[in-house]
Amino acid sequence: MQSRPKYKTKQREILLDYFKNVPGTHVTAADVCEYFKSREAHIGQSTIYRHLESLVDEGLLKKYTIDGSSPACFEYVKPDSHADAEVCFHCKCEKCGKLIHLHCEELDEIQTHLNSEHHFRLDPVRTVFYGLCDQCM
Repeated sequence: MQSRPKYKTKQREILLDYFKNVPGTHVTAADVCEYFKSREAHIGQSTIYRHLESLVDEGLLKKYTIDGSSPACFEYVKPDSHADAEVCFHCKCEKCGKLIHLHCEELDEIQTHLNSEHHFRLDPVRTVFYGLCDQCM
């Protein structure tokens, strides 16, 4: 459900600019807090969490909750695209926790096959392949 922003603050704009500069990247709230802390920006942790949820409600960020043991990840959604238009599968490194988007036609074919032949529809946002990323192998 998309809603209009209640008010625009300097912190909200700084946070939105951050996400615009890392398109296609999954970022946790802790990553965002660390980024601003390392740059000595005056934006508090509670403000970041509040604005992340607000930006999700507004349809400007997509929130991914992969499993109960991992923090939620956020990704910027361009204003000219629909938030649900680019759903994708994910890979998660079991060692470092890195989350990788998968935009593969082959996975679309698997999804189509499961739907037509087995009457089962996958939820790409919640479908995760576990293994090791290239840095942890």
